[in-house]
Amino acid sequence: MVDDEGVPLYAVRDGKVDQGTYNGYRRYASACHVCHGPDGLGSTFAPALTDSLKRIDYWQFAEVVTNGRTNKGGATGDRVMPTFGTDPNVMTNLADIYRYLKARSDEKIGRGRPERYKSAS
Repeated sequence: MVDDEGVPLYAVRDGKVDQGTYNGYRRYASACHVCHGPDGLGSTFAPALTDSLKRIDYWQFAEVVTNGRTNKGGATGDRVMPTFGTDPNVMTNLADIYRYLKARSDEKIGRGRPERYKSAS
């Protein structure tokens, strides 16, 4: 599910998430949480993505994940986001990872593994 500009959208019903957002949680947990902390809350290595997604859009998020980034830091040193552009586990699930993190950033879902709702087939 995407909007008119191709931005991935999440859905939350009664505190439960759609399949894409749930998959995003799983993929985030397998590839991103080591640096960005559980639930996108950040760590000493990397910023809180729940905060970052309040300032950047999907296209900026995709650019950074695909190509990486180095932020020069004074007392804290340089921070490096590695490129994931060749990692199929991340790139084929990028929209779902965004959905999960955006739902967290918008405070539509809480911490921990979200529950899925059953979609009508």
